[in-house]
Amino acid sequence: MSIKVLTMRNLSRRTFVLGGLAVTGAAALPARAASAAVPFPFKLGVASGEPAPDSVVLWTRLAPTPLNADGQGGMANADVVVDWQVSTNDRFTTLVASGTVTARYADAHSVHVVAGGLAPDADYFYRFRAQGHISPVGRTRTAPAAGTFGRDLVMAFASCAHYESGYYTAYRRLAEDSPGLVLHLGDYIYEGGASSGSIRQHVGAEIVSLADYRRRYALYKSDPDLQAAHAAAPWLVVPDDHEVENNYATNTRADSSPALTAAQWTARRTAAYRAYYENMPLRPSSAPSGNSIPLYRRVHWGQLATFHMLDTRQFRSDQACGDGWKVCADADLASRSLTGSAQETWLLDGLAQHSGTWDILGQQVFFARQYDSSGAASMDAWDGYRASRSRIQQGWVQRAVRNPLVLTGDVHRAWANDLKADYANPGSATIGTELVCTSITSGGNGSGSTTIPNVATNPHLRFHSDRRGYTRTTISRTQVRADFRTVANVTEHGAAVSTLRSFVILDGRPGLQAV
Repeated sequence: MSIKVLTMRNLSRRTFVLGGLAVTGAAALPARAASAAVPFPFKLGVASGEPAPDSVVLWTRLAPTPLNADGQGGMANADVVVDWQVSTNDRFTTLVASGTVTARYADAHSVHVVAGGLAPDADYFYRFRAQGHISPVGRTRTAPAAGTFGRDLVMAFASCAHYESGYYTAYRRLAEDSPGLVLHLGDYIYEGGASSGSIRQHVGAEIVSLADYRRRYALYKSDPDLQAAHAAAPWLVVPDDHEVENNYATNTRADSSPALTAAQWTARRTAAYRAYYENMPLRPSSAPSGNSIPLYRRVHWGQLATFHMLDTRQFRSDQACGDGWKVCADADLASRSLTGSAQETWLLDGLAQHSGTWDILGQQVFFARQYDSSGAASMDAWDGYRASRSRIQQGWVQRAVRNPLVLTGDVHRAWANDLKADYANPGSATIGTELVCTSITSGGNGSGSTTIPNVATNPHLRFHSDRRGYTRTTISRTQVRADFRTVANVTEHGAAVSTLRSFVILDGRPGLQAV
């Protein structure tokens, strides 16, 4: 189905209500006072997420002047009633769900609607109305029913969209691929202040307060290409580090810039998690509580796939040996964990359920071993938590997981890796597969190199590219096809996209097959 991102600014309240009247027995939406003096409030677009067989989350945030320093987007200190509709078509002649929700000043006028009563494995369109204005239209999709496969799933995944590094053309091209689902694996925003000489500029200094984080999300979400990607399909999201601060680990900062007391650091995490929830299409079960947010979760896509969405920041041990690329014996300590013990147990218990043909781990940092010629490795990646990785890999082998597939962001490069039972023995069994998406913009245009770094010491690394873009997968009962999609550059808006390389992973045969 082709994607229409419709701007509905000029449609009247009458048009919106008539959509509600098109369903036999449906009640007309209540009248709302409209004022021509009220500016258009939907400048951050719309989004959906967390699809289930019978429901999906619908999101928007009212912000007529998004970049106000107070983080409130130009909204008054008052709650606002918002109407919403779900239809089987983009003209809204047939409604399947509708209602009202309150956009609260305390929540930066963000809303999270759980639209229920939907059919499984079905496409829908949705929109909002507030203050006499109608939002853009978004397209969403529900998951297949339990025990059914449904249609093949086109799923795209992306990460690392530094605003200053370039234009979000890759998000636009992702939307044009008409995916049924999008995974965002972290670094949706970056926390740093404005820098000179960049393609685009952040507004303000490094973000620390709740108002700062809200304004930074508003800057990013004002981008029309990002809005198009959100409007094209439901998203599953997990943050990495830059949604709070670079390379933080649980309660430990990577550095002391800016200088913060312990209380100020706690307040910063609290603000960051709150703003993340406010700006993402997450279910209420993921709402933050103080300086923590419950984000690891399982999403079932019928019998086709199970998505295990991981959090690799809030519960990890501090990076070993002071972080960076190191030869570090402490990285082998059994006590070190990237997930924390509770999440590790949750993951292994979920993998033991065998509820989907494909068990897909959506997570943030490089999973396969990657040593350089000296034996050094990144302490921020799973190489800094080798016992933790081993427990998970051995765990899925012991539980006879048929098709483990790890999806990764973070490193601003595309990779495709075989996962080995023993990385020190290239002849050992291949027990899983890792696909790493490149960045949307972070790192700029890139070198264009496809030479695999450190391949002599890591022959399980099968593909590498230093270009910007995303990864498109097509998931069926018999295989997952991965297309590494790249844009020519991010320093000019509107670059074309092409498929640089493709692989397939066959059901019951872990590892990459060249196409």
